[in-house]
Amino acid sequence: MRSLYVPLLMATMWCTTDASAHCEIPRGIYGDDARFSSIFEDIETIHKSMTKINELSSTPGEANQLVRWVNNKETHANRIREVVTQYFMTQRIKIQDFSDEKAVASYHDKLALLHQMLVYAMKCKQTTDSANADRLHELTH
Repeated sequence: MRSLYVPLLMATMWCTTDASAHCEIPRGIYGDDARFSSIFEDIETIHKSMTKINELSSTPGEANQLVRWVNNKETHANRIREVVTQYFMTQRIKIQDFSDEKAVASYHDKLALLHQMLVYAMKCKQTTDSANADRLHELTH
């Protein structure tokens, strides 16, 4: 009975996503390099935002700037999460024939890597520890 809940939960999460960022019509036109460039730019922006947040946190009277940098950091972390889920997980990573063990292992490795990227993007939102942005950068490579 418990194993029924996992697919049901996954279906619920996938069916309620907003598809406004990218068309999900199977056209076969993919721009992986552009997506990776965008992710790296977002990571650099997150890193800079973390640095500014840490600097401004000790400066009285800079609350407005501090909020702007926090919002900036969160926006870029959300962009990464959007690209990872809507582009890579939904469109680029294909479900494999489960009789092909090698293909299934590769599929699981890709999913695990993308999941780690999502977790570190979340950690970037939660903290100003630049080690999280560094780890996200490593995972993206």
